[in-house]
Amino acid sequence: MEDKGYANPDLLMTPGQLHVRLQDASICIVDVRPTHEYVSGHIPGALHLDLYGISLNNTGREAFEAFMWTLAYLMGSRGIGSDATVVFYENDSGMRAARGFWICEYLGHRDVHVLDGGLQAWTAAGFETTVDVPIPEQAAFEIVTDTERHIGFEEIRDSLGQADFVPLDTRSDDEYYGRVARSARGGAIPDAVHIEYLNNLDESGAFKPAAELREMYGRAGVTPEQTVACY
Repeated sequence: MEDKGYANPDLLMTPGQLHVRLQDASICIVDVRPTHEYVSGHIPGALHLDLYGISLNNTGREAFEAFMWTLAYLMGSRGIGSDATVVFYENDSGMRAARGFWICEYLGHRDVHVLDGGLQAWTAAGFETTVDVPIPEQAAFEIVTDTERHIGFEEIRDSLGQADFVPLDTRSDDEYYGRVARSARGGAIPDAVHIEYLNNLDESGAFKPAAELREMYGRAGVTPEQTVACY
């Protein structure tokens, strides 16, 4: 892919990189957009799984672990297996694709990627879409939980005020300032740094180069040596 200076550049996949692998049986493309958008046109061979509509209102440990098991089962039932190269995409490099990426990483799937720029970048590159819907075959999704990919509210609470810990609020301005509440209470975690996730993207919906992101986060006081809890 284009060298944007990332420490882990293979986490993103360009439309060109994906296009040359469309006939590769080991590739598993997952469209996480709403159903009506998927059926109106998607990348050939892409399976559909709208993860944004699946939520958990109890973040206690037992409930969380049961929820993640359910997601792993759902992945396998939709044809997403542990032995596949999984590529999530939506219209841009948005939070839906990022959610699918994180779920797979937490469950131990290491060959998982996000299509940089999403479907917008795919069509801008001149690649075709289709309305043909593949029938998913049951796949084996093995759970090898990586607990380092998750932080619970207890650890966040106990880490507040420490110089090497930063709660990073990636929600909208309205959510951060409490004008819109999508939880029991509005507002933000005390001392949270607020950078909405959209600020990570350029005007085309692809991720900005590492140097730009590093400067943006550095100005906000978020540095590589800190533990950063994103929410």
